[in-house]
Amino acid sequence: MDIQRINPREWNCSATVFGDLVFLSGTVADNKSLPMKGQTEEVLRKIDAVLAKAGTNKSRILSATVYMADAALKDEMNQAWMAWVDRSNLPTRTAVGAALTPGTLVEITVCAAKS
Repeated sequence: MDIQRINPREWNCSATVFGDLVFLSGTVADNKSLPMKGQTEEVLRKIDAVLAKAGTNKSRILSATVYMADAALKDEMNQAWMAWVDRSNLPTRTAVGAALTPGTLVEITVCAAKS
């Protein structure tokens, strides 16, 4: 079975497709001046774009892991998440506090099935 690597860079790629599964790297916002909700919205738009390039979409997400620099901001992250996620096809999700790079408030990684 072939492995497809999407957006390869020096140290990793945005996603790896193996069979009917798509594994995304941790995705962060480019605009570090945004608050938690804004960074989360940007991350989710970027995830949409990578999933589309891999031939799938957010309705096919199986699991997600959300890393937050400050877990006290979880409600702000959830506002963006709930406006974005396909409520008819909710994935499993873990959300944890984590030490992230300076200015990064949220990092999200997902695994999805191909359409």
